Amino acid sequence: MEQKAPVAFVFHDDCLQHDNGPGHPERPDRLLSIRRRLEERGLLDRLLLLHPDEAPLDSLALVHDRAYIEAIRRACERAPVRLDPDTGVSPGSWRAALLSAGGALLACDAVLAGKARSAFVCTRPPGHHAEAGRAMGFCLFNNIAVAARHLQRAHGLGRILIVDWDVHHGNGTQHMFESDPTVFYFSTHQFPFYPGTGSARETGSGRGAGFTLNYPMPAGSGDAEYIEVFQSVLCPEIDRVQPEAILISAGFDAHRDDPLAGMSLTEKGYAALTSILREAAGRHCDGRIISLLEGGYDLQALAASVEAHLLALGA
Repeated sequence: MEQKAPVAFVFHDDCLQHDNGPGHPERPDRLLSIRRRLEERGLLDRLLLLHPDEAPLDSLALVHDRAYIEAIRRACERAPVRLDPDTGVSPGSWRAALLSAGGALLACDAVLAGKARSAFVCTRPPGHHAEAGRAMGFCLFNNIAVAARHLQRAHGLGRILIVDWDVHHGNGTQHMFESDPTVFYFSTHQFPFYPGTGSARETGSGRGAGFTLNYPMPAGSGDAEYIEVFQSVLCPEIDRVQPEAILISAGFDAHRDDPLAGMSLTEKGYAALTSILREAAGRHCDGRIISLLEGGYDLQALAASVEAHLLALGA
C-alpha cells in the first residue's frame, strides 16, 4: 500500500526573536506553547518538520511596495521602533519576518511537490493585516498573500482560495486581491471589531467583483454558528470557484478563552472547520491545504486549537 505523505510543520527558532515590546499579546511564548503541546502529545514526531530560509525580497515585492519593504528593514536596524500603536519591531524582527514569509513559500513548495499532503506554518510575525505599503495589527509582511502569488508564479496554479477564520478581518489580504478574479477571499470575523473593515457589502471590485466574500458575525458566535456558515455559505462558493489550492489564515483568537475578542469557538470547532475544508480540498485540489498561523493569544487555547487543527488535517 502506498504511504500517504505526512502533514508538514514549518517552524524556525529565529521567529522567537521578533519582539513587539513588554506585555504585548503577540509574543514568542505563542510559538513555544504550540511546540510544547505537540511534543507532550507525541504529535511532533508524526509531522514532517521543515525549517524555512528567509524569503527573497522579490517574493515580498509580488504583494508589497519595494519602498515599504526597505522601510521595514531600516526600522528594524533602528529598533526598537513602534510602527503603529499595536505593532513594533526589535533587532530580530527583520529576520523573523523574512523567515515567516519564507515559511509560507516552503510550505507551498512541499505540498505542491507531494512531500507533504498539507502544511501548517507555525511562524511569527503574522501577516493578514499588512497592507501593500503599511504595517498594522501586529503584522509586517502579508505571508498568505505572498504564498498565493508564489503558488501562481512558481507553480503555475490559477485559482486560489484564501479562507480567513481569524477573529479579526484580514484587511490587507482582501485589499491585495479584491480586484483579482484568480484569488477568492473568504472571511468570517467578529463585527464590528478591529480593524473596522469586512462588511458584507465588500464583495470585490472591477474584474474581482464577486470574488470577495465577507461573513461578519456577532460577538458570542460559537462552534454551531461557524460550522453552519462554512457548510451553507462557504462550501457552495468553493464548488463554484473550484480552487487549485486552499490557503488558511488560521487565527485561533475566536476561541472562547481568547482575551482579545468575544467569540465562543472551541478546539472542537476548529477541528470541524478544518475537516470541512479538507473534504473540499479533496474534491477540488488533491487535498492541497497550506495553513498559516495568524492570531491566538491565550496560550493554552492556542496550543490546544493548533493540535486539533493538525489532527483534522490528518496528522
